Amino acid sequence: MNALIVVDVQNDFLPGGALPVPDGDAVIPIINALQPCFDLVVATQDWHSPDHVSFAAAQGDNQVDDVIEAGDGRHARWPVHCVAGTPGAALAAGLDVARIEHLVRKGSDRQFDSYSGFFDEGRRGTGLSAYLHQRGVKEVYVGGLALEYCVRATAVDAVREGFKTHVIIDATRAISAAPGGMALTIEDLQAAGVELTTADEVRQRLIGNSIGFDKQNR
Repeated sequence: MNALIVVDVQNDFLPGGALPVPDGDAVIPIINALQPCFDLVVATQDWHSPDHVSFAAAQGDNQVDDVIEAGDGRHARWPVHCVAGTPGAALAAGLDVARIEHLVRKGSDRQFDSYSGFFDEGRRGTGLSAYLHQRGVKEVYVGGLALEYCVRATAVDAVREGFKTHVIIDATRAISAAPGGMALTIEDLQAAGVELTTADEVRQRLIGNSIGFDKQNR
């Protein structure tokens, strides 16, 4: 049995949001079109308190993207985003949620960030691994936002949890435009045992109908 993990496709990570991923909205039609290929679709959702440890504003003079020691360890500092119950934390309006059978809300403990859909930064489980194993899932495909943070962490933990794991590279976007940043993330993923694929290859592999997919979803 296979599963698609849709990572953090939320308003605050889209253009115009509090922490926008460049071209982040482009993943939505691709993910929507892929969902029928899978036996199971699950999603993750950042769900923070207003004073979350990862927010620069909650740390006084610390600037966004600073990394400081606090509580459980080292934390990146981000703009306030995905505050629980706010419109920015909602799943994107264009995302097809009808097939999503399980939703993981992560980062809800103010003292721990949670990039991965499987564990927070204190390595406390979210329950996603147990859920997928209980459903008989052996293979997972990961897409969503953002590539070098939550997508990467989710995929690496999926391998550690015993799943054959793929990242659908055209169904994700990176938050950083730094030269070579995406290449380094891809190297990290491959070193961890994650396989890279494309939406068209997924359709070929899972339902054998890839004709025109890329053109229709650009």
